[in-house]
This record gives sequence, structure tokens and C-alpha cells, in this order.
Amino acid sequence: MNQEQIQTLQAGLFAGYDTGGFFDEMFDANGPRLHYANLFRTLGNLTAEEFRARCELADLTLVNQGITFTVYGDNKGVEKPFPIDLVPRVIPANEWEFLEKALAQRVRALNLFLHDVYHDGKILKDGVVPRDLVVNAPNYRRSFVGANVPGDIYVHICGTDLIRDLDGTYRVLEDNCRTPSGVSYMLENRMILMRVFPSLFGENRVRPIDTYTAQLLHNLRQLAPIGRDEPTVVLLTPGVYNSAYFEHSFLAQQMGIELVEGRDLFVDDNTVFMKTTRGPKRVDVVYRRVDDDFLDPLVFRSDSALGVPGLVNSYRTGNVSLANGIGTGVADDKAVYPYVPAMIRYYLDQEPMLEQVTTYMGWKPDDLEYICEHAHELVIKATNESGGYGMLMGPQATKAEVKEFVASVRENPRGYIGQPLISLSRSPCFFDGGFQGRHVDLRPYILCGKDNVTIVPGGLTRVALRKGSYVVNSSQGGGSKDTWVLAENQAAPMKQSQSMDGMSQSQQLTPLQNDAQDQEAQ
Repeated sequence: MNQEQIQTLQAGLFAGYDTGGFFDEMFDANGPRLHYANLFRTLGNLTAEEFRARCELADLTLVNQGITFTVYGDNKGVEKPFPIDLVPRVIPANEWEFLEKALAQRVRALNLFLHDVYHDGKILKDGVVPRDLVVNAPNYRRSFVGANVPGDIYVHICGTDLIRDLDGTYRVLEDNCRTPSGVSYMLENRMILMRVFPSLFGENRVRPIDTYTAQLLHNLRQLAPIGRDEPTVVLLTPGVYNSAYFEHSFLAQQMGIELVEGRDLFVDDNTVFMKTTRGPKRVDVVYRRVDDDFLDPLVFRSDSALGVPGLVNSYRTGNVSLANGIGTGVADDKAVYPYVPAMIRYYLDQEPMLEQVTTYMGWKPDDLEYICEHAHELVIKATNESGGYGMLMGPQATKAEVKEFVASVRENPRGYIGQPLISLSRSPCFFDGGFQGRHVDLRPYILCGKDNVTIVPGGLTRVALRKGSYVVNSSQGGGSKDTWVLAENQAAPMKQSQSMDGMSQSQQLTPLQNDAQDQEAQ
């Protein structure tokens, strides 16, 4: 680290910054990582007052645009502004190239697995994945065995959660194959940062992410039944009280499609129609954000008022397409997660590119005993919960909490897995007038079309804003930050540290530019 960089660290917003022994996204042992160089210099030259002014502008934007989420069971109010930290997470081009290939490999295997288990079941017959584990999964839909879907694609939108461990290795924490959420926050984070910190995008070559909704709409239109050249696509939401309703309305608006609830649709002669002021209009594709159980009261939960009676039969007959397909939940069952590497080898004849987290499965007697005896050391998760619910952080739990959770595990072993607590990587966040490290994960969004797999360059970086917390979910006090993928490499390969002392003159940082746009943003 050169003298100027040492001075920047010792003063300003980075003063006293401590990596805490974790893998830090911005810093290695020699100082700022090369792909963070420009950002480090710019932020290091700001005062706390200047940065706080930008935070206030961001907060005002959040309130004015209604960027919120819902915390169920919170008696302080339903709607909460989504917390955004203004220090972006930066991913160099070479790392992203690896992640793109690895995620595409993974989602292809998951789609092949879903087609297989709802048709021939070869992977079950060959004993690669235990049959009982799949057919007894809560989200396995027996009624869809033998049913065909357009292009044999079940998962059209996937959000795969990635973490980095102590040595910076990317690992898959889980896949979200049913109704993955959060992409609206990814897009809004970028728009907000471009407003409050416009000069950052002049100093860094950041790849755009605003093609997401156009690509999603293109893929959805491709799903339309044969002969429907001008298909009608709608987004089906559970309604305003759903935790992701902001996202539903945002995506519908961005794609220029109708946002509908179950009561806005009806089925006649196995064809889905939307009620309009001009009379019924046929619907060809439904981007549904309603879980299977509530999708059609004639097939699933009879008490559901969120779905559309007859929708499932219309889907089976091919008169309407759904994204994501029914029954995809068996692929993101946490008890099935340990077998995804085996799926990749089985269907693609390839070695998995991404590593996973060691997982103990409650349905295995030996694993069950290990989970119960080491519960205070493990993260124990319910296999079909999401959003940070149904989870025990053993190392941070009380003895009473551990005892109560272990009882639940013994009562329903199939419903739980245990994993060691991974020391998630950290990233600088703004607190109390300076930057402090907070744990982060990354959720890239994968779009599967008939012709290709598309991954927008970035994703949602979620942040555990509470000091010492490992839980990044918004429902548990987490927030998010913009995720940058650089358009060109400025870094060494993953896991290799570099000192900034060896930078060429052309790589050296430029002084902070207080351009007219920055002055306007303040």
C-alpha cells in the first residue's frame, strides 16, 4: 500500500476500518483490491456530512417511490422502506464470467431434474437421488407427473443465493425456483445510486442491468401457446398485503403488462380470460407470483381466494403457460439441495463449477444425531421455509432456543437440515459517520428462455445490517446494496491477493471529481 492510500485509510470515512478476520470484498491484506481502486479513492475523500447528505437523498427517493417490503407479524406497521447502503459491491469481469457459466450449468441441471422427476424418473430409478426424498417432498406435485410444459422448461426465473467463505470461495447457499423475489430492489438500487452518486459511473466502467425486464418479457412471450402471435402476458399477484407487492407492481409496470389478482381472471372452456372494461380478453401467459398451494382452489387449497378456479386444467391442456411452472418447489427443497452436484454430473456429464455448503440431512439417522448434538454450532433450517423464517443460528442462540428447536427437528426430521456457520464475506457499509464491515450474500437472477440462459451482470447483494448478524433477509433486519460488474478486468484471479503498490501509472486513481452532477445530487 502506498503512502497516499495509507493516509486515506487513516483518515476520513475508512478511519479505523477493520476486516475482523473475515474475507472482505473491498480489502485484502495489502489494502484495497484492484477492482475497488477508483471507488476507494472517491469514497475516501468524502466527509461524513457529504456521504450522509447522499444517504438522506436516497432515503427520500425510497419514500417517494414507495420502495417497501412487508414484515409479517410486526406490530409496528406493515410497510417498511427497504434499507439501501450506498457503497456498491464490485465484481471484476473475470469473476463474473466464471459465475455466469457456473450458474447456467446449475439451472440447466435443475430443469433437467424437474422434467425427469415428472416424467421417466431415471435419476430416481438409478438411485442418484433417493426416491422417497423427492416423491414425499411437500412441493412435489403428483398430479403433474406426465404433464408437459413449453420447451421442457420449468424454472424460467431462478434466484440462486451465493456466499463467499473465509478464503473468498463462492458457494451456493440455496436455489429459489418457485417465485424468487428481490429483482426490483436490484434495479432500484442501481437507479438510486446513479442519482445520488452520478460521478461514480463516470469513473468506473459498470455493466448495465436495465435489460432485465425486456429479456424477461421476451422469454415470457415465447411461452405462449402455438398460434398466439400477439400473446397477452399478465403478472398474477396475491395482492397488496403480500410482502413483495411493490416488486409485482414494479415489474408489471416496467414490462407494460397487466398486474392482476385471482379475482381479475376466470376460466371458460379451459381458456383463461381477464376481465376488462371492454369485456373478456384471453390470457396466454401468466407470470405468477402466487405459490402452488394457492393457485387453483379446485386442485390445491380449496379455501384459497388468491388463485383462479380452473387455471391448472387450462395449464395442463396447453391453453395457458405459467412461469414458473407448477411443482418447481421440489428442486429448491433444502433436503434436495445436497444432490444438485450429483444432478450436474448425471445430466450434463460435467463437474459442478460451484461448490456448496456441507449439509447434514435430518432424514438420515446419523445426520440427525449430529444435528441434535451439535445444534449450538450449526445453522439449522426448515427445508421449505424462506425469508429467514424457520431457522436457528445455533452459535448465536440461547440454550432454551436450541433445546426448543432440537425438539422440532426430532419431531419432523425430514423437514430440517443442518449446516456449519459459514463466515460470510463482508463489505463496507455506512454507520455512525464512517464505514464498518457487514456480512453480505449475492442473489443473481437467471432467466431461462427457449434458446438460452441469460443472467444480468450483477444481482441483489443483501446485507446483514445488524452488527455481528449473519442473516441478510429483509424480514430479519437486512438491507441491500448495488452490485457492480465491471466491463473489463482490473483484478487478479479469485483468491489471489495483490498489492496496489504495483499499479501502473495508467491504473492510478484520479482525484475526486466534484462535477456539476455531484453538486446537483447533494
